[in-house]
Amino acid sequence: MTGMEPWAISAVSGVAAIFFQIGNQVLAVLGKTLDEKTNQLIFDASNQYQKNYEERHGILKVLGMSEPVKLESLYTAVQFLDDDAIRNLESIENLENRYRQAHSRRFQFQNDKKQKAIEVANNKQYLMVLGGPGTGKSTFLRKMGLEALKSKKEGFEHDCIPVFIELKSFASNNIDIENFIAEEFDICGFPSPDKFADQALKEGKLLILLDGFDEVPTKNLTEAIRKIQNFVDKYDKNRFIASCRTAAYRGGFRRFSDVSMADFDDTQIKPFIYNWFNCEADEQAKTGDKCWQLLQKSENKGTKELTHTPLLLAFLCLVYDRSQSFPDNRSVLYCKALRILLEEWASEKRILREEIYQGLHTELEEILLSEIAHTGFESDRLFFSQRDIVGQIKTFLASNLNAPQHLDGETVLNAIAIQQGILVERAEDVFSFSHLTLQEYLTAQYIDDHRQVEKLVTEHLTDERWKEVFLLVAGLMRGGADDLLLLMEKEAQKYINTPKLQALLNSAEQVTAGSPGDFKPVGKRAVAIANAIAIANAIANAYDIAIANANAISNVYDIANAIANAIVITNAIALAIAYANANAYDYATTNRYANAYDYANDCAYTYTRHLEELKIFNNVNFIELIKQLKALKAQDADNQPPRKVHLAFVKHLQQALLNAFNLTLEMIDLSQEEIKALENYLYANYFIIQCKQAAVRVSPQTWEAIEARMLLVPGD
Repeated sequence: MTGMEPWAISAVSGVAAIFFQIGNQVLAVLGKTLDEKTNQLIFDASNQYQKNYEERHGILKVLGMSEPVKLESLYTAVQFLDDDAIRNLESIENLENRYRQAHSRRFQFQNDKKQKAIEVANNKQYLMVLGGPGTGKSTFLRKMGLEALKSKKEGFEHDCIPVFIELKSFASNNIDIENFIAEEFDICGFPSPDKFADQALKEGKLLILLDGFDEVPTKNLTEAIRKIQNFVDKYDKNRFIASCRTAAYRGGFRRFSDVSMADFDDTQIKPFIYNWFNCEADEQAKTGDKCWQLLQKSENKGTKELTHTPLLLAFLCLVYDRSQSFPDNRSVLYCKALRILLEEWASEKRILREEIYQGLHTELEEILLSEIAHTGFESDRLFFSQRDIVGQIKTFLASNLNAPQHLDGETVLNAIAIQQGILVERAEDVFSFSHLTLQEYLTAQYIDDHRQVEKLVTEHLTDERWKEVFLLVAGLMRGGADDLLLLMEKEAQKYINTPKLQALLNSAEQVTAGSPGDFKPVGKRAVAIANAIAIANAIANAYDIAIANANAISNVYDIANAIANAIVITNAIALAIAYANANAYDYATTNRYANAYDYANDCAYTYTRHLEELKIFNNVNFIELIKQLKALKAQDADNQPPRKVHLAFVKHLQQALLNAFNLTLEMIDLSQEEIKALENYLYANYFIIQCKQAAVRVSPQTWEAIEARMLLVPGD
């Protein structure tokens, strides 16, 4: 043997060195020497072992992907939660308070301490990884095996031969891990594989990856735990990483440290998306960038919430890959995500469903979950006691003639939590839905199924918490969302209930009706209302009206402006109004800057020019208005007292604009109650537009009629 043989070169580094070390020891026991032929045999077998591992466990193909991808090309570093976050004994009230104070749609809180998973795996000889379905437990175990096979130790630091064992393969009581490991070596052609496996175990040279304790059939679970615990005790020099769904874990592994998979955050979601779209064509088209930016939009906050689970993030990447967008009708998207958790993921992993599901089929279970979701959402609860859920399940089963009557509520709850993870135990005997998005979708499904659309509109139209539910209901109404939109219109009109508010809407119609601008009438009215509100906001600032009132006026302006943009009024108008009325008047009504008045006048001048070009208003003498603005700028105010300058300039500028747009101070001098009513009215109208866009079907005649009446005094 020379120093140049390939097996000798390989033996000096990486896992191949362990194969040769164990091979030497086995041959010594058999009274044989390591000749060149045997060296080559071990070298070939070790290469085959690595190849087999990479081909079996180093690729991913999930959710109908057309082609498999290498795990390492997609893998994103995961994190574990600290022990304190796992053993949570908080009350429902504390969890509700923590959720609301976090101002987030996530059930894992930002201040929960996290650890880098690879560091934990390096530090712990015995590790139990817990998490819900699709959170990346199996992927993490597979990745640790790939890291162990690398010659350069940049991740997993220990020299071990990885053995990946899917525990679902132990479908009977005949659990023989030693034999399983020996067969893995035999397949690759190792000499004396039984003795090779035995020696490797005794020397502690294996990284044994036990995947899916929850996937062991229930009837075999107790025996499986006993045999695995005995195996760990017998071969305690080796390293072990096991995985189990949190809801199924009952402890019993004395040596193991329990950790829980942390939800993905933005530092993981973004790299995952970029890794997914990493082919040359996607990099040139910046597909990853576009997908990530789309998820940041406020209208996609429900969709973004799903990305905290790797399985559903992969699903969303597949959706985006097919259409380069996410569907406007999000109910279709969430329905598919729910079905993935209900049945597809278990089917892909070839997990046998519990006998309970022979009677409780998917459609029936979905109806049950929608009742639980709606009951909680209606009472403003996101967390439920186990007793309450079990009670609801019992009531549901007893009241449904076609539901299986032999099932008990606790068994059903455990099956849903363990096999699907749609309901998650957040603290001892305290559950929530895995994602707020799914609770909202199921709530919407309940409302549509039980024809409660009118109740939804009359009780929750302007409640921000119900916004996503409205949009999902619109998407679920396959017969058409006309009734929903008409009910929303009727409810919105109730807010225009004072003479001043009616006068404001009438004025907006009068100053825009018949104008030559190529925009829809409702869009013109929206700009006119935004303009009037902007002037009201300026007056509030100029005359030191209570800041809360000014802020309320500003909110109304923002919504009116949003309606204008939604009706395909160009963004140029939005910018013009914003600059002229938000910024310019603020400068005009303060005395901090020497050029405040010039700046305010210039902005008002620019704004007026924009409106003249767009031809939204009729009977507005823009030539005269521009002339007045120029005259204001030319006035010499250097020698007047600052306060006098301040009031005179504000008065002249505002009066010029009021006169030009046929407004009076009395018309826009609204009480706090009127401002709130106007805000609700405009919010509701903007919301009608959003629900129309989210709907799967709307009659053109219905929408044309609603749009024609929008922002008009009811009955006119």
